[in-house]
Amino acid sequence: MGEEMGEEMAEGRPGVAATLRALNGALGRPAALWVKESGARNLHHRDFLAPRAALSAAFPGGQVPPEAVSAVPSLRGPAVLPLRVCRQTPAGLAVQVRRPEAFQRLLGPLPGPAPPAAGPRAGCVVLHCPALRSPAGPRPRHLRSVLLADHLAQLLRAQGVHVRLVPALSEERSWDVLRQLRISWPSGSAGSSLTDAVSALKAVLGRCPCAAACEQGPGTAEGVICKVHLKSFVEQQGLLGYDPNLDVLLVTERTLRSLAELQEAVQQCPVSDPAALLASCFPSAKGQSSCCSIVHVVNCEEEFQQQQLDVLWRILDPGAHTALQKHLVCGPVKVTNPSSPIGADQYFQVRKRQMYEASVIKYGELAQDEAWTEVIDTLTVAAIRFEMLSTAHRSQITLDLENNSISTKGTKSGAFVMYNCARLATLFNTFQQAVERGTYPPLPPVSELNFSCLREEGEWLLLFNYLLPFPEVLQQAAQLPLSSKGIRITANTEAVCKFLIQLSMDFSSYYNRVHVLGEPFPHLFDQMFARLQLLGAVRDVFHSALATLNLPPLSQI
Repeated sequence: MGEEMGEEMAEGRPGVAATLRALNGALGRPAALWVKESGARNLHHRDFLAPRAALSAAFPGGQVPPEAVSAVPSLRGPAVLPLRVCRQTPAGLAVQVRRPEAFQRLLGPLPGPAPPAAGPRAGCVVLHCPALRSPAGPRPRHLRSVLLADHLAQLLRAQGVHVRLVPALSEERSWDVLRQLRISWPSGSAGSSLTDAVSALKAVLGRCPCAAACEQGPGTAEGVICKVHLKSFVEQQGLLGYDPNLDVLLVTERTLRSLAELQEAVQQCPVSDPAALLASCFPSAKGQSSCCSIVHVVNCEEEFQQQQLDVLWRILDPGAHTALQKHLVCGPVKVTNPSSPIGADQYFQVRKRQMYEASVIKYGELAQDEAWTEVIDTLTVAAIRFEMLSTAHRSQITLDLENNSISTKGTKSGAFVMYNCARLATLFNTFQQAVERGTYPPLPPVSELNFSCLREEGEWLLLFNYLLPFPEVLQQAAQLPLSSKGIRITANTEAVCKFLIQLSMDFSSYYNRVHVLGEPFPHLFDQMFARLQLLGAVRDVFHSALATLNLPPLSQI
């Protein structure tokens, strides 16, 4: 009965974290001794390693008890990879995975993240992007924070989190470049509810001990309602991480309208079980009591103003949601040698022209039809999104707008990722056409495939480095350390772009070396079908990851 139960539990989808936990448990040490290998050279010999230095620190003389070593291959669990052998090597304790069984378990179901549990949402995050309130035309630095918020929203939704985006775009703030970049931001006109909320905030201001009347003088800005002493409030509350120069804020109607929009977003968040949200998506925030968290996604030039708004909101609306405010700050965006400040729309048009010219060089003169226009537009969006999002959000980005700064071949670019996605589409279209002609039989059910035919190291690399960890990559990219001290937080959103770039490089290397669709001889079909199943899973990973960037997969380039 116990063996049957173990076998049943072992049928789950394997994961990296669960396998590492099992390996660490097998050695009876709480420390994380094991690492997953990723380099092609090491994967020839081992899949997991407990390095010699770590073993020396954990065991007398670095000698692991023989019974612990011999127990490793028999490890079982719902998400533990099937292990073949564990042996002592000069580098440390090395483990290899039973590859055919790993292929079988990972290629049966879709390799994407498990769908969110049915039922009400676990909690809510409000993503606030003050750049969208800019009265002037948007600059590339504004685009960076908007693109980051858009990507983070998709990542959170993929984990089952309810997301509200603020502020809604009004007609006067509707930027064409957002539509061109496939940013799905809510729009709408503010109704009487905001007017009532602003009036209520004014009433609170009238009773606020931190607020004082503002004498109207020649230097006073128009529309100032009162002034609020922020610094004394920050000191009284012992708030950490705020700029020491925060002092007096002149409150205007526009300031209160911004707060009213945030309040409305919080009120519209569904109220359910906050513990489920915080435990699953934000493990560091366990124990928090609010089901709605606010993250201000700001560029570094807006940070001071957003801190002012943050403190004012805490003063006027004390509560769990305002206490959970965090700031996700984007580093500067530097444009090399601009003749004048460049707008976001100009930036898009420059990149689009360059993408068209680069495509002409590669493919010859392009037909001026709707299909090619759509391809160039999509490649341009991909180039800009990867340019803005593949660098850690807190680091500076330098945009080189010269003609030679973009191409369809650069392996670090969004265009390269889209090109490899299109190669997969072409592969499967070619296979399907051959099936319809009777050249090949249709792809059999996965239960009939022979995965022991997958013996190329490149095939194991694709499975072990990409299909296996993909759900965990998405989950980690969506994690926000909401319970951390201070007001600044960081996110690992760049991990998705980096993952896609590295996947594209390794897939391209494999695809250039291996002839997937071979001669139509029956004795070659087993290997071809197993390879198609593997590459179908790779295609699904491409599509799922691109969806978090609001990028549609291209079927041809």
